[in-house]
Amino acid sequence: MKILFWGTPAYAVPSLDALVAAGHELVGVVTQPDRRRGRGKDLLPSPVKARALELGLPIFTPERIRREPELQARLGALGADVSVVVAFGQILPPEVLAQPPLGCWNAHGSLLPSWRGAGPIQWCLLQGDSSTGVGVMAMEEGLDTGPVLLERSISIGLLENAQQLGQRLAQLSAELLVEALPRIETAGTGPETERLARLGVRVQGEVGLSYARMLTKDDLLVDWNQSALEIHRRVMGLYPGAVTQWQGKRLKLLATEPLVARLASQLSPEARCLQAEPGVLSAAAAPGTVLALAADAGLVVGTAGCPLLVRAAQLEGKSPAQGQSLLQQLGCSAGDQLGGA
Repeated sequence: MKILFWGTPAYAVPSLDALVAAGHELVGVVTQPDRRRGRGKDLLPSPVKARALELGLPIFTPERIRREPELQARLGALGADVSVVVAFGQILPPEVLAQPPLGCWNAHGSLLPSWRGAGPIQWCLLQGDSSTGVGVMAMEEGLDTGPVLLERSISIGLLENAQQLGQRLAQLSAELLVEALPRIETAGTGPETERLARLGVRVQGEVGLSYARMLTKDDLLVDWNQSALEIHRRVMGLYPGAVTQWQGKRLKLLATEPLVARLASQLSPEARCLQAEPGVLSAAAAPGTVLALAADAGLVVGTAGCPLLVRAAQLEGKSPAQGQSLLQQLGCSAGDQLGGA
């Protein structure tokens, strides 16, 4: 099949590679323009553009595809049978959606209609979902409202962060797209309603509907007055962005474990050992107080409920550290306080 691929972040690269490996003809790759990234603020291509350059594929980088009718026409002239979208980052206008005869299809990182929107991976972790998945849906003008052709679920580990879960979902997206395209081709062209009926798609309902709103800087700030599980979900879901304060400097939390008794079977051996220590789970102190130091694990911090084990973190101006290295970097003692303005 002739495919026009739309994608931007590293999450979309496995899908691009899988489509090429499956023998499809990539007539073009549409991705976001180069952006300034990193400490040096260098102008860098998106991960998808970088991979497309390696593959020698035609590349298009619209600033706003909705406002570029000339580019829309150029893309239509490529003669793609189908468009495949994986985390492109812009909403496609009706004129673009109507171009390929076999439709536009999106691999979305949630089990629709849950977590429609731009951040489904982060939000399923923030809300403590036990499972998530990928759905390949036919695109329409609404935000992730199209009928679903294929979907597959996976369980979420308690200690899994957004990057790790994203890697698994990216691979699942690639697998499902390769599986879906032959079905889409076999269903043939024609009026959209007839094509979708032949495919036997699942129309989304309202049960379980939720939206993954855009995250802000305020979302990154850890509130030690929350429970250990709520804080842990923030650290995992916003990885590597959740922050608190330590002696007036920003401390980025990278890995935590909630020392909740009922979750013991899902914790690391080090965390389970801490749970068994007399007084750790029953220690009474203000939220954000360092309760204990464990050289092989990190620091135990009080919350509104059970304590939280901070396993890895990065102090402003320093490299990421864990265990004894983290304790040395912070130079903290039991009774010290995290948080503040």
